[in-house]
Amino acid sequence: MQLSGRIVLEDRICDGTIDFGETIAGIEAGAGAGEYRGERIILPGFIDIHVHGGDGGDTMDGVAGIDRLARYHLRHGTTTLLPTTMTRPWPEVMDALRAVAEVRSRGLEGGPDIAGAHLEGPFISPQRLGAQPPFAIEPSLPLVREALATEVVRVVTIAPELAGADAAMRLFAQSGVRVSAGHTRCSFEQAMQGFATVRDAGGIAGATHLFNAMGGVEGRAPGLVGAVLQDRDAHAELILDTRHVHPANFRIARDILGDRLLLITDAMRGAGLGDGESELGGRAVTIRDGIARLPDGALAGSLLTMDAALRHAVTASTGLAHASRLLSGNPARYLGLHDRGVLRAGMRADIVVLDAGLQVREVWVAGRQVA
Repeated sequence: MQLSGRIVLEDRICDGTIDFGETIAGIEAGAGAGEYRGERIILPGFIDIHVHGGDGGDTMDGVAGIDRLARYHLRHGTTTLLPTTMTRPWPEVMDALRAVAEVRSRGLEGGPDIAGAHLEGPFISPQRLGAQPPFAIEPSLPLVREALATEVVRVVTIAPELAGADAAMRLFAQSGVRVSAGHTRCSFEQAMQGFATVRDAGGIAGATHLFNAMGGVEGRAPGLVGAVLQDRDAHAELILDTRHVHPANFRIARDILGDRLLLITDAMRGAGLGDGESELGGRAVTIRDGIARLPDGALAGSLLTMDAALRHAVTASTGLAHASRLLSGNPARYLGLHDRGVLRAGMRADIVVLDAGLQVREVWVAGRQVA
């Protein structure tokens, strides 16, 4: 196959042609420049490491829900994703992990690649649930081993201040799972200790949806946000829907963290369905004017898609090549997926084609056009 247009590479954008089968055979800069005049923009497929649902489907629904949400986000350019759990009773969480493992094992015909699961609940603080339901528990080692036995967990969210968190973080890290601090009331010192524990175990640490469900930075209490912005290695997710995070805070995180910042959707079941009633983890949610809220008015997850996150990043004064790294290259490196995330010879041909308005026109997964 061959596509021509404006090609977004790791460090620049050029007119050219990309030749590919299942993997990229080569990129010829300069070819096709006059024909397309910037009307086709070619980027690496987006990688979403934190997505609960979409189009009425949810990870907690099992195989059918995962299939539905995955195909919805595929239409918006997501070619790799991690279905993400909610804080529910532990047997339900395990059922969801086993469902992700089943979908990953058999694959989704004509769908995105399911690279594993993000275990966001239930090892979080009962005092910092956000929109999660009240089923938080401590991360005991037997539960950690049970989750690891599914061989599908790629990222786990843990509140570092919980009893047993240190041992749990160490075991997850030793097993190759990315350990992300989130839904937490931890102090700066507890966060830094958690990052050190993960590093000492040979792992990679991060923070779940930076600025949300973790408090802010105060003069004498920098908290988790301060720890992430100071630490030399910590990565961080960010929900760039213009509602969860102010554009100025996005720019601060972008400029400090560089390639350790990852954009996510954190999308819920109601994404793509328009205004009306929905649910999140069993809690009633009302969607009005494109915003999802709990009955008390609190934000309830997001309705974001990755292509919209790209447009928001560009609007917030981020160059297109840099924005592409936030959605593709950075999450690929974070997860250790060295075969994707950039357009380069030998990489998987996971490709998104946008028009001049940055709207999705074509999606290719491993060289096959799927949307």
